[in-house]
Formats: sequence, structure tokens, C-alpha cells
Amino acid sequence: MVEEDLHQLIQGCIKQDRKCQKMLYKAFYGFSMAICLRYASDRDEAAGILNQGFFKVFTKIETFDASRPFKAWLGRIMTNVSIDHYRANLKMAYSEDLETAEHLDDGTYTDSNLNYNDLLAMVQKLPQAYRTVFNLFAIDGYSHEEIAEMLNINIGTSKSNLFKARQKLKQMILTVDVPAGKKNYGNGGTDYTQVVAINASAIGPVYYNNGIRE
Repeated sequence: MVEEDLHQLIQGCIKQDRKCQKMLYKAFYGFSMAICLRYASDRDEAAGILNQGFFKVFTKIETFDASRPFKAWLGRIMTNVSIDHYRANLKMAYSEDLETAEHLDDGTYTDSNLNYNDLLAMVQKLPQAYRTVFNLFAIDGYSHEEIAEMLNINIGTSKSNLFKARQKLKQMILTVDVPAGKKNYGNGGTDYTQVVAINASAIGPVYYNNGIRE
């Protein structure tokens, strides 16, 4: 969408024009849903977060600074609504002392062929506390200090949850079911799917190559 058209839509939304709101929603649905899916456990939950996010967009759009990128502003709202959803639904905390968390080792990483959809499906299976910290740190680029403040947890808990999220993801990579009817591969070895064949310590650079930091 060109800047002039976007500006007109935003002005229409400020005036609470329903047609402009609908067009803005459609134009940025995919971008917003991609963010919500990372924080949700499934598409239905993501859709609920997305609708809450757009409600905030339409009620706060007059505060948008036109000199800044709209996507960045929208993305921050969707992330914040996802965090609010986490806070409202968190039933238990996964905590660990800072000293212990600081000595946890992520291991040595190697490369792999894990694709985005595989990664997304695995991230969605993580416990909510792990999933939220993983997204904020590894994908959205927040520091543990920032995450601790955002989620009202201590820094050690943030580090611990990130470590445990990565460990669970590694386990999921190794336990993906082998396709039915496939028994062997190459020189009589086990026939793995592309994801299963990834080394257990492959989480780091896979995410880094897809915009996800170690």
C-alpha cells in the first residue's frame, strides 16, 4: 500500500469511518495475525488477540505519529495486546533463581532446514510462559531486563523460561513423527523428515537465519 493511500485510510479511521476501518483491517490482517500466532497456542486464540489489537488500533489511532512507520506502531500494539493476554491468562509462573539461570548452557548450535511453519507450530506448543519470553527475546529483540519489567517477573525467571523454551523446542525437533510408510534412508539408516533430521542443538542459527536471535 502506497503512503498516500495509507494516510487517507488512517485519516478515515480517525473519523471512525467504518469503511476505512475495514480496509485497514484487511490490508494489515496478515501482518498482524503473524504476530498474534507467535504468542497464541492456536489460530482461534490468535484471532481473539488480533481482534483486541485492532480494537485498540481504532480507539488509539489518533495518537499515531505519521512521521513514523505505521507497521512498527501496529506491531507494537499487537505485541502489547498479546502480553496483556498472557498476563490475564497466566495461572502459574515458571521461576528459577538468577544465579542458576545465568549458568544454563544452550549448547553448541549447528545449521538446519527448519522452516517457518514448522517453527511456528512448535512455538505454539510451548507453555504460555515459555512461549511469551521466547517470542519477546528471540524474535522481538527485547532484553531480559525489559522482559522482566513487561511481564512483572525477575530477570532470572526470564532467562530460565528462555532456556527451557529452547530445550523443549529441541526435544520437539527430535520427536517429530516419521511419515507413515517410510522406513529407511540412505545406507540403511532411519528415514527422518526434514525437521527430525536436524541436530538436537540446531535451534540457534535456524532462528537467527530467519530473523530470530540466539
